Amino acid sequence: MSNGHVAVVGITDQGPTSLMPVALSLVAEAQVLCGGERHLAFFPEHPAERVVIKRDVSTLVERLRWETRPTVVLASGDPSCYGIGPLLTDRLGSNRVSILPNVGAVQLAFARLGVAWHDAAILSAHGRPLNSILPAALIARKAAILTDALSTPAAIARALLAADDEDAQTDVFEHLGGETERHVSGRLSELVDQEFAPLNIMIVRRDQPPRPWPLGLPEGAFAHRSGMITKAEVRAVTLAALRLHERAVLWDIGAGCGSVSIEAAALLRNGRVCAVERDAEQLAHLEANRGRFGAGNVCVVAGEAPQALLDLPDPDAVFIGGSGGHLKEILDASARRLRPGGRVVLNLVALEHVAQTNEWARDQAWRFSASHVSISRSVATAGLTRMEALNPVFVITLQSQGGAEA
Repeated sequence: MSNGHVAVVGITDQGPTSLMPVALSLVAEAQVLCGGERHLAFFPEHPAERVVIKRDVSTLVERLRWETRPTVVLASGDPSCYGIGPLLTDRLGSNRVSILPNVGAVQLAFARLGVAWHDAAILSAHGRPLNSILPAALIARKAAILTDALSTPAAIARALLAADDEDAQTDVFEHLGGETERHVSGRLSELVDQEFAPLNIMIVRRDQPPRPWPLGLPEGAFAHRSGMITKAEVRAVTLAALRLHERAVLWDIGAGCGSVSIEAAALLRNGRVCAVERDAEQLAHLEANRGRFGAGNVCVVAGEAPQALLDLPDPDAVFIGGSGGHLKEILDASARRLRPGGRVVLNLVALEHVAQTNEWARDQAWRFSASHVSISRSVATAGLTRMEALNPVFVITLQSQGGAEA
């Protein structure tokens, strides 16, 4: 191994016996040996300088940036699966870093079960908010979930059940490949009070088809205040106008009870919705709906726009469902922060607000388009059926002249 080279070597709970000869050779040649305390303990007699990896990985990166001696970084399983390997390659350069994967926990767990894993959702709650994995976990037929001391199998089971998940078959494997390997099998409901060793992986398998995407849901599916909710048909037109992609960041300004946020979140499996609302009662409904649908990628922001927008990530799209009398200021703030190619979509009912938005678009040289959505629904009356009209809504789309026209 040349000077300054960093080899990221995957190792299992079996220790050195899990390593291929080439990996053992790299470890033997290393003059700097990095890893968690558990990994370093596999090599108690190694003469290299030992560097314990803590949570602050940036400290390790800076430590290695100027290192000229041959270095090995020990990592669990496959270092490219939610591991440190790609991060070191990105920070130090592919010319300095090589990755030698081992059998990962996901592979081992599914091998123990005799079940294919190529079609499983591989998720990590390790060092991440549990809410962030819920949307993907809830729709996966099979999911492998890496856990930590906070997001334990019991905590994950409780969160899934709280989001109305089925009582799915669940397997937890501790210390896979090691002498103390343990397998606990049961249903989610049977795991909610159990404790497990910190080193574990959780496999969830569902008998039922994946739950449908929460799109076009009736208003009664959401907790809301006396009809103050975006109607299902208007929601559908609005989401189509936003043109979201799965990694997008969406601002939902004047989110109300969150019906648009919740349905948008279903489309943004790797994205995020920032739901901004100032009313306390609506915020309570918003939180309740987020929990009901397991929409962990909805971030609730209590406050009034535009001030509440200052600390939010730049959006790929903005939906304005309510402005609180600050429409122009919100449009200005959105325009300053909107990422290239993004668009602003508004739901308006007052002609004056439509005119104000059109004037703003002309002043800013933005493209303006409007749809007038008028919906009637069937109602049973005296054994017959008639149509009853809902209040019409203008769906306005704004886009800068530099954005791609669709």
